[in-house]
Amino acid sequence: MSKKYVNYTFSELSEKIKAFDPAFRFDTAGVVTSSGDGIIKIKGLGTAKYGELLDVDGRGYAIALSLEEDETGAIALDNDNRIVSGLLVRPTGKTIDIPVGEGLLGRVVNPLGKPVDGLGELNTSGFRPLEFGAPEIIDRGPVNEPLYTGLLAIDSMIPIGKGQRELIIGDRQTGKTSIAIDAIINQRGKNVLCVYVAIGQKASTVNRVYRTLSSYGAMEYTTIICSTARDSAPLQYIAPFAGCAVAEEFMYSGRDVLIVYDDLTKHAYAYRAMSLLLKRPPGREAYPGDIFYLHSRLLERAAKLSKALGGGSMTALPIVETQGGDISAYIPTNVISITDGQIYLESELFNSGVRPAVNVGLSVSRVGGAAQIAAMRRVGGKLRLDLSQYRELAVFAQFGSDLDALSMQRLEQGKRTVEALKQDVHAPMAVEHQIIVLYITMKELLKRVESKDISDFNAGFIRYLDTNFPEVILNLKAGGEISMEISLKIEDAVNAYAEYFYQNKSCLN
Repeated sequence: MSKKYVNYTFSELSEKIKAFDPAFRFDTAGVVTSSGDGIIKIKGLGTAKYGELLDVDGRGYAIALSLEEDETGAIALDNDNRIVSGLLVRPTGKTIDIPVGEGLLGRVVNPLGKPVDGLGELNTSGFRPLEFGAPEIIDRGPVNEPLYTGLLAIDSMIPIGKGQRELIIGDRQTGKTSIAIDAIINQRGKNVLCVYVAIGQKASTVNRVYRTLSSYGAMEYTTIICSTARDSAPLQYIAPFAGCAVAEEFMYSGRDVLIVYDDLTKHAYAYRAMSLLLKRPPGREAYPGDIFYLHSRLLERAAKLSKALGGGSMTALPIVETQGGDISAYIPTNVISITDGQIYLESELFNSGVRPAVNVGLSVSRVGGAAQIAAMRRVGGKLRLDLSQYRELAVFAQFGSDLDALSMQRLEQGKRTVEALKQDVHAPMAVEHQIIVLYITMKELLKRVESKDISDFNAGFIRYLDTNFPEVILNLKAGGEISMEISLKIEDAVNAYAEYFYQNKSCLN
């Protein structure tokens, strides 16, 4: 031993050894062997973990997704043109995260949390990992609070509760995005924050969504996570997880959140493209074997938390596009089995002028009446059955068969019901007004009104009731039942307004 250390005790030598800082240190690193299409192949990085964030020689970051015996496959998060063969790759020991907090409200950001709306830097409160475990069963509360979309056909027959996952499915150009945007607009003043995730959409489409939400004042409580069609497959892949992380921050702080994934079909396309480039074995429709797990681990994070965890909720509205109305395809059936119900939009109904074009027979909410107030359950209880019978009768009547008087009456009432359920885009209706419209429709109080005038009559009658019978509206708004007294007031108001409606109409003619 050197004379320099002879007089030191054992404990003092131990402290010296711990404090020793060599001029060099060993570091785990790999080397890029190929890069292209957002995929990086790396040699010599055997310590990397699935989903770990990798530093590519300071030029960008990547996520490890394919761990093989002699090679690691990763997806580039930034511009992969700067990443070439020969660069050193070091594991960071971390997973990717995104800035979260109130500062994101009203902003448009990309999946990495960088603003793309030209409004300056973000003022966020922290970071949250994109991948996070779903709440355990014991941490969840019952889904029994309604989340209103403002659409009569949905809130009455396919009710959505806070913490539910309700799929919106249908062919292209059937109004799927419009339903989601209407649901966001309807949350104004209801203390519900919203996150809209655009996955592989055209930049012009995202811009139109932003302008629509801004014009209705909805951007004040909404964040848009934007991954356009020109973005790489890796950015489209992480977009919904980024949106979910933003929503989770609000949920775990006790807030109610509505998140829209538009759409998961393009998300599946991006994941398939990445998997094929990573040389993963393809399965059904060339999708990798873990495509189900991809969406289940995303959608399972939507929940209603127990009171012990603050009682926050995240309600998910994933959107899936079908081809030719085929809901038995791979991705639609996967997401249907994960979610708590689906709203199926039909091209035939849409083209015939029924908006929203909801197919009642194929749409369902597995939460059902648990997420409805008593008055809505009472007036809308028979609606689904009546509409189904009407559609069957309408098909039968096309053959020109002679129908008895009762069938003719049901056919006429069905037409009035369909007209009552029609609703203009971006015109959500308050729940108390929905109850009134359903009540006068199901009680068949509009027999004097022609089918083509139903929409105009209902809109005018609601305004008339708001002005002349405010106590009826206030009672329903407070969650009250439709008592005998309320029923009589509504029926008297219908008769009084009908006289005014036809007098005014005859003057106009």
